[in-house]
Amino acid sequence: MTSFAAEPEHVTEIRRQLARWVAEKMPREKRREWDREATWDRTLFREIAEMGLIGLTIPEEYGGQGEDIYAAAAVIEELCQGGPSMAGPFIHAAFYGGLNISENGSKAQKEELLPKLARGELFLAYGLSEPNVGGDLPSVGTRVERQGNEIVINGAKRWCTGADWADYIYCLCRSGEPGARHGNLTFVLVPTNAKGVSMQAIEHANLRYTHSMDVYLDEVRLPESAIVGGPEKWNKGWDALAGRALDVEKIEITAVAFGLARAALEEAWRYAGEREQFGKRIGQHQAIAHKLVTARTKLAACRHMLYHAAWLASTGQPCSAETAMAKLYVADTGVEIGLACQQVIGAYGLSDAYDIERNLRDLLGMPIVGGSSDMQKNNLARMWRL
Repeated sequence: MTSFAAEPEHVTEIRRQLARWVAEKMPREKRREWDREATWDRTLFREIAEMGLIGLTIPEEYGGQGEDIYAAAAVIEELCQGGPSMAGPFIHAAFYGGLNISENGSKAQKEELLPKLARGELFLAYGLSEPNVGGDLPSVGTRVERQGNEIVINGAKRWCTGADWADYIYCLCRSGEPGARHGNLTFVLVPTNAKGVSMQAIEHANLRYTHSMDVYLDEVRLPESAIVGGPEKWNKGWDALAGRALDVEKIEITAVAFGLARAALEEAWRYAGEREQFGKRIGQHQAIAHKLVTARTKLAACRHMLYHAAWLASTGQPCSAETAMAKLYVADTGVEIGLACQQVIGAYGLSDAYDIERNLRDLLGMPIVGGSSDMQKNNLARMWRL
């Protein structure tokens, strides 16, 4: 399929290399194993880093390839053809780490962290949500206070995916009185091995490349240099959250939804060409053909939405509305595509004999994670001054 414009040649070459790599290194039996054990293969991930792909969100002067959001979205899409087990860690390094530190980090943080991120030696987890805070992030209750040249953090974070193996938590904290909301927020890089940090796993049904974690922060004492952007960014966390990095965050999760929907459709399409019932391949039955043709049409629309938003972000153009529309449409439509594909595969689609069972589980979460569909609608209504 083509998008709104011809795809850059280097992106097409990345796709070609990754398609071969996924087929060779992520066979179905390994995908099932990783999903059952909620884990991923660090040795295998090093090969992705060695290809230079994490560097697609990192400037060249820090060991990256130079920022290319379009290409990074394509990497996620292709990795998702083998499930989330490599796409997830890629996002933790390239987006949670590379993009956020490139956009918001201090000079010292960039010099220390970005080369390690580009080499795949470092991972970040998000510490945004809390037990009583989901979409309303300005209401976070985790407190950070200044004490001399140090900061002290107390509170709890929820849904910190991968915090048990990440090196830092990119943690949103309340740094002043709650009444100011947006004006009293600060991001802190919390080392996961810091004194006072403890965790408890949360079992979840989708994106099982890892566990999510409840993270407890009890008198966690850090130097002021742990403030994202340095001490001068105290109370300026909302600017970092609501800026360009959030737009690109929506592209990242949209690329996951699209990649999973594409994987589901390709598997169902193959199945319909092989499975015979009532004397012919099931794809020749009108009921099945209509499901698959409708799903493929919707997938083409999803691709346009995703890569138009990614192109705008890559070229530095305003894209808040386009990324929100893409997240909303691709997440919701991905669920429709996944359900249709499972129906095509039938009873086998409820077993682990095919990837559709896992892909559908993952797709069902897409309208929730990374900013729910209802939140995207609220944001778009506000942007469009409804």
